[in-house]
Amino acid sequence: MAEKKKILLLTTGGTIASVPGGEGLEPHRSDVMERELNQLRTYYDITVRDVMCLDSSNIRPAQWQMIAGDIYHGRQGFDGVVVSHGTDTMAYTASAVTFMLPNIDVPVVFTGSQLPLTDMLSDGPDNLRTAFAMAASGHPGVFLAFDRKVMLGCRAVKVRASGFSAFESVNARYAGLVSNRGLVVNPGVLPQMKGQARLEDAISEEVFLLKLTPGLNPAIFEMLAAMGYRGIVIEAFGLGGFNVLNRGLRGIRRAIEDGVSVVVTTQCLYDSANLQVYQVGNRLLEMGVIQGRDMTSEAAMTKLMWAIGQGYDQSQIARLFERNLAGEITENVDF
Repeated sequence: MAEKKKILLLTTGGTIASVPGGEGLEPHRSDVMERELNQLRTYYDITVRDVMCLDSSNIRPAQWQMIAGDIYHGRQGFDGVVVSHGTDTMAYTASAVTFMLPNIDVPVVFTGSQLPLTDMLSDGPDNLRTAFAMAASGHPGVFLAFDRKVMLGCRAVKVRASGFSAFESVNARYAGLVSNRGLVVNPGVLPQMKGQARLEDAISEEVFLLKLTPGLNPAIFEMLAAMGYRGIVIEAFGLGGFNVLNRGLRGIRRAIEDGVSVVVTTQCLYDSANLQVYQVGNRLLEMGVIQGRDMTSEAAMTKLMWAIGQGYDQSQIARLFERNLAGEITENVDF
């Protein structure tokens, strides 16, 4: 019999480890997961470490750093790492950790559930099995496993609040799918490792995500700069459409002049922002606005937070957003 793969499970709370309390579901430590883990130990050598015990709505950049550090320092001697996490902010955490752990040399797989493991009909057991299979696959990178699908952590988006197919891989094929052949991994989606694994967890919280709406007061951009924000991600209309009348782009210009990096993505879940199509987009580019291309809003925001945290200036950040670091943008496409 083949030797069991050694998997490290890091728990952070979330629905998967919750039990009913007096005011609703409350996250608990890994003890509530033991029934399922005992079944998984038939196939894997599992070590469990409780990192934190939080509803994912309360997970902030400081917790991203804790998770990334525990993955990096704890991975030695393991074939892969699984991180159990609440679903509401899991896409943000998985994306942030992707940038914090360049060239990670083991599979790191985030997962969770829409129903607690204590519920007889929970989707948690299935999600854990998929996550452990990917963690044991030998394919390094940061992934998210849900509903028998595996996607890059920097491409995952939560698209349903309660349905079991809660996450989709946006603008990228799935990295793996569970079928009657088991876990089938798509090699063309896997991130390319380009050096030694590193922990680069410095990150800035001074980034604001703004959804553009008709009639938005452009003074908000100057206000954000005055409040100390160093980065703004704008979800614009369509390909990057922007209202330019009534003081139009003045606020963005002033923010950029004040040293704020401004990234434009699209409100559309699929496809890409392309500022070169319309006049308004070209005006934005002339001012120094950065194209988010086909990144998810979660990836654009966490990449900008990470870049600012690493000490990059505006021009360095602009060049960084032209590069595909871990699969967050589609290469060789004319945007």
